[in-house]
Amino acid sequence: MTFRWRKWDGGDHWVHECVYLGSDRWGEWFGQLPGWDSSRPGRVMVPKWPNVTLVPPSGDFAYTRNAPPNPTRIYIDIAWDLHFESGEPTGVDMDLDVVHHVDRGVYIDDEDEWEEHRVAYGYPLEIVQRLEVLAVDLERRVSAQEAPFDDATSDEWFARLSDLTAG
Repeated sequence: MTFRWRKWDGGDHWVHECVYLGSDRWGEWFGQLPGWDSSRPGRVMVPKWPNVTLVPPSGDFAYTRNAPPNPTRIYIDIAWDLHFESGEPTGVDMDLDVVHHVDRGVYIDDEDEWEEHRVAYGYPLEIVQRLEVLAVDLERRVSAQEAPFDDATSDEWFARLSDLTAG
């Protein structure tokens, strides 16, 4: 299946080839194996290691956990209108990201892009406020390793990805 991101103005953004893994109390989980497509207009990124992604029922972020030795352990895309369309996940990438990198720790990324796009695209103030609060809360939760941002939760989904793709 394909996970499709777009920008606020409807323009194409990232497209990720993935497989549906299942759901738990946190939401719907997807997996991606090394060599599968991750691309956007003007850029192709081929993952070297597996990753699993959670889409919670709130639809306001997508949490990706990368397998070691990827130095970016966690990458959370703050989102808007993340939902299923024709059985595949799609949503608006809202620029802000929460990242856990082994060398840099946990931080909010792309705040410059967020500032530029919230003006250029005219993000509504209530959405801006809500997503800024969400980014700070996710940064805190990732730093505290709260579930589902802990190793144990994602390890179960990495095992499922391995089982589904072993044959």
